[in-house]
Amino acid sequence: MREGSLEAPTRHPLDWQNPEFYDEAKLDEELRRVFDICHGCRRCFNLCDSFPKLFDLVDAAPSEELDTVKSADFKPVIDACTLCDMCYMTKCPYVPPHSFNLDFPHLMLRYRAVEARKNELSATDLQLAQTDRNAAFAGLAAPIANWATATDNALTRPLLSKFAGLHPKAELPKYAGRSLEQRAVGNRPELNTEAPAFGRKAVIYATCHGNYNDPEVGLAARAVLARNGVDTEIVYPGCCGMPMLEQGQIGKVADSARTVAAELGIWIARGYDVIAIVPSCALMLKFEWPLILPDDAAVKTLAANSFDITEYIVDIAKKEGLAPGLAPIGGGVALHMACHARAQNMGQKAAEMLRLLPEADVQVIERCSGHGGSWGFKNEYFDTALKVGRPVARQAKEGGKAFVTSECPLAGVHITQGIDRLPGDAPKPERVTHPVQLFARAYGY
Repeated sequence: MREGSLEAPTRHPLDWQNPEFYDEAKLDEELRRVFDICHGCRRCFNLCDSFPKLFDLVDAAPSEELDTVKSADFKPVIDACTLCDMCYMTKCPYVPPHSFNLDFPHLMLRYRAVEARKNELSATDLQLAQTDRNAAFAGLAAPIANWATATDNALTRPLLSKFAGLHPKAELPKYAGRSLEQRAVGNRPELNTEAPAFGRKAVIYATCHGNYNDPEVGLAARAVLARNGVDTEIVYPGCCGMPMLEQGQIGKVADSARTVAAELGIWIARGYDVIAIVPSCALMLKFEWPLILPDDAAVKTLAANSFDITEYIVDIAKKEGLAPGLAPIGGGVALHMACHARAQNMGQKAAEMLRLLPEADVQVIERCSGHGGSWGFKNEYFDTALKVGRPVARQAKEGGKAFVTSECPLAGVHITQGIDRLPGDAPKPERVTHPVQLFARAYGY
């Protein structure tokens, strides 16, 4: 045994179909083993709110050790975890292959899976996770839905706070009147047959957010790829299941994986790559699904042929070269590296992509925004989420760039809200939902 680990982190498949996975005594034993290691290390104290809560629990215990902490008091530690994976990917020296075999996020996931098995999830959270259903209904009356969820709506936001648990000051995703799939019908961008990458074919996996909330990201991605000779199709078989994963509903995530992998597999067999336009969804396709269904051939094939959109554009630049015509984006860009992009272990692809622009001026902010999916919208966590993300907001504001963007659409909104709350009258950067939109702008779209 030795201190630390020099090898690359590796993850074990989730043993979620084993009855022992849900054994509460065994779960408590593992929680105590891991928490004791974390307490002795404390390297992750500033990553999120889970670790301060854990360390405060231990410090307040009679013995100031874990042995006198009640297991019933663990829940706030678990609830504060947003499954961002940053402790696992960037901080913890005890992840596998180290013999301590510590995977904090997946242990939190196991706890939530036990809660889900016992039907202890809140009814509100269960409904909020139905992203496809909710968005499909909201899209039918998008102006009304957007009016009702606006932060300045003093009539409806208190009701959403009371009955849905959504903080009245949290900016919620807007809904598009027409989905990305609908807008793509009969709206194929002209394919540049002179581009060096001509001949590539790719499916753009729309994702629930890209399909229903912000189709402009998918349209920008499609325009950039067409300019570079890549023939694309917009496909959306269903949500990747990340909202379900956050709640520990692993069986439902597996169902989503089988459905989406089966449909996208048809395109892969025809020579298409698969591109996700939201990093959380790319992470699910490439890493989480293979850990949930390690023996599923379709899931394996999809993982091997999936790319994040920024990763794919950088790949074109390196292998074939980009099509000419990029113009400078004046004023510089403050780029937040999304946690789930970092968790893909592929490097800073969004930064690499933006640095391909002429006269590129890119400020990289590599720290969690604090949002954590639906977690940052909730009454009990919104203020904490802003606190965790304050260093990101401060860097973005003090950097003096013209634009601020993040691959994570929720993080970008959250960072902007954080900037609004900072003192001083320095000019605020313009928020751009996704860096690929800046790339499209540089091509003149």
